[in-house]
Amino acid sequence: MSQSDLDRQIAQLRNCENITEGEVKALCTKAREILVEESNVQRVDAPVTICGDIHGQFFDLMELFKVGGDCPDTNYLFLGDFVDRGFNSVETFLLLLALKVRYPDRITLIRGNHESRQITQVYGFYDECLRKYGSLNVWRYCTDIFDYLSLAAVIEEKIFCVHGGLSPSIKTMDDIRAIDRKQEVPHDGAMCDLMWSDPDEIEGWNLSPRGAGYLFGGDVVDDFNRKNNIELICRAHQLVMEGYRVMFNEQLVTVWSAPNYCYRCGNVASILELDENLTKQYKIFEAAQENKGLPAKKPIPDYFL
Repeated sequence: MSQSDLDRQIAQLRNCENITEGEVKALCTKAREILVEESNVQRVDAPVTICGDIHGQFFDLMELFKVGGDCPDTNYLFLGDFVDRGFNSVETFLLLLALKVRYPDRITLIRGNHESRQITQVYGFYDECLRKYGSLNVWRYCTDIFDYLSLAAVIEEKIFCVHGGLSPSIKTMDDIRAIDRKQEVPHDGAMCDLMWSDPDEIEGWNLSPRGAGYLFGGDVVDDFNRKNNIELICRAHQLVMEGYRVMFNEQLVTVWSAPNYCYRCGNVASILELDENLTKQYKIFEAAQENKGLPAKKPIPDYFL
């Protein structure tokens, strides 16, 4: 795939125009070659801008790039949940993937709980691929790529980034490095927990009301951060009305990047900019004008967050 082909595809996707099924296949093949070389815990250099869930809200992703700067001028780390629920999961995921192929060192994509064959069959991506391409090939190419995405990232060995949270079966980063990630997200165990768990004002561990993963308290975070010489856990996965939420004596932060989630929640979104000294700056943004008049998507209540 030539650079000019890739640049044309990126331009098309930025206009929210689909690329052909053949182009998707070639893009995914190229992306796999890049992602297979990345670690389960991918190392990322500062400065970098961290982004939470996008959920197919394409025009809000464009808004995010306006606020944070375009890739490759800005170095990005996305914490997963690129697809489902929004109206443009296809264009959202393929644009991020094309940027990854074009600028592999400037953008890092890690896996969220929605980067899963099973979940996407319920929450929209599967149906959207079928509707836009008339076959399931594009869905298959994309969901195959999901299996190659890193499970976590670590910035300058100081900030641990993951989609969901911690796991009782993970004590150190090496425990994450030991996972065979090239598979569908399991229903339980370490890999599942990284994508499904949530922090809560409790002590220790509790079962998660989501039906997968765990709730974990400040003592768990404190212990993990100390053992791994980490200053901060940065994660996404939970809707935060104010865009981001800091917990446990600033040892954990949730970053949420889908404004007016499902086109109806009324929340703002944020991104977290880290400079070369890891100084933090949160940037808040609102839903894009292009979303005005879109029908609100009813979230499925039992798994609203």
